[in-house]
Amino acid sequence: MLQNDLRPPAGATHKRKRVGRGNASGQGTYSGKGMKGQKARTGNDIRIGFEGGQLPMIRRASRKRGFTPVAKVIFEPINVSALQRFEKGSTVTVETLRASGLIKRNRPIKILGWGEIDRALTITVDAVSASARSKIEAAGGRVEEVSRGAGDTTADE
Repeated sequence: MLQNDLRPPAGATHKRKRVGRGNASGQGTYSGKGMKGQKARTGNDIRIGFEGGQLPMIRRASRKRGFTPVAKVIFEPINVSALQRFEKGSTVTVETLRASGLIKRNRPIKILGWGEIDRALTITVDAVSASARSKIEAAGGRVEEVSRGAGDTTADE
């Protein structure tokens, strides 16, 4: 089969509507454009979204553009430097972080790599950045990532 053998499927193409050829044709007088007005004139060039000069919807609601994921995970960030307050060799969990006042919201916790740590800690949280993991393990600590379930992953605000 060659490209010039290809044909559109039956019913896909239509004959061009010939307007303005007398009233007997069914498309005479106003030629399907109604009476007067901007869209009845020649040179009709109204762009998409044009609303007759009033502020268009796309500009009225520009702040609402884009995509908001339904199940976006919002983490409670904690830096490695904040973990210095715990004793050497202790286990850091969600409960100990809440008891120490480092977290206040009920969100998944992510340890970030800002700062330094010089003590070996066992850390059990929802997520850890790569730089934080390397700093904790370099200090002799251990990182365990746990998932607390889908119900706790979204924002509570």
